[in-house]
Amino acid sequence: MAHKIPLVAVIGSPVAHSKSPMLHGHWLKSYEIAGFYIPIDVSPENFHEVVQTLPKMGFVGANVTIPHKEAALKFASNATARARKVGAANTLIFDQDGGYSADNTDGVGFVNNIKEHIPTWSAKQGTTVVLGAGGAARGILAAVLEEGSEDIILLNRTRSRAEDLAQEFGPSVRVKDWEEIPSALQHAATVVNTTSLGMVGNPELDIDLTPLSRDAVVTDIVYTPLRTGLLKAAEDRGCRTVDGFGMLLHQAVPGFERWFGIRPQVTAELRELLLS
Repeated sequence: MAHKIPLVAVIGSPVAHSKSPMLHGHWLKSYEIAGFYIPIDVSPENFHEVVQTLPKMGFVGANVTIPHKEAALKFASNATARARKVGAANTLIFDQDGGYSADNTDGVGFVNNIKEHIPTWSAKQGTTVVLGAGGAARGILAAVLEEGSEDIILLNRTRSRAEDLAQEFGPSVRVKDWEEIPSALQHAATVVNTTSLGMVGNPELDIDLTPLSRDAVVTDIVYTPLRTGLLKAAEDRGCRTVDGFGMLLHQAVPGFERWFGIRPQVTAELRELLLS
């Protein structure tokens, strides 16, 4: 019997802007794998039916993006502990029987992106300050706790959202008011912006970094623009900075390995290709 060519989809709505097909396409070509990775625009009401159908069409898995990440977890046959902790999935591995396993690799992408640029970085080095309490913050809180952080300060414009998250993630997460950013920064070893402030078309994240130690690491999950106002201000302060683009590249590694059987490398060439 002829070997089936593995197919993988990225499912979202909208999905035309996704860089994932180019990213996985580059790896498929580099490793000379016969396989395809394609974008599929699916509306929320059709999501469940589509993921039930894909395995029958030869798909071995899928990435899931906005607005389907919560639904992807809800309909999963089984899920990793980190996906359950985050409450959302971005990576699906289809089973032979039509069900699927769900994972969330956003946190892995976040951590490995920092470690690529700053190999000596550790979440245990001191306080992590996280700005924002949305979906992205959940993945990053789970990852930083998994990396051994014992002190996280969470700040969100709507304090109640931050308090809900802190309650879920346990005593290592402390909440402060948005106006208390200066005092939070005083002891920060790592600062993470998980909000969309600073993204093209959005207002800047306007904070004063004067209280921040020059030894601190500052990272932003926004990558359009690549050097956000926050990262520029941190560079001017003398801090080490990591842009958000590598998170996109590193979160893709575990899925590709599961689907196609090879652990791909995140290279400078790949980064240049996707940024061009």
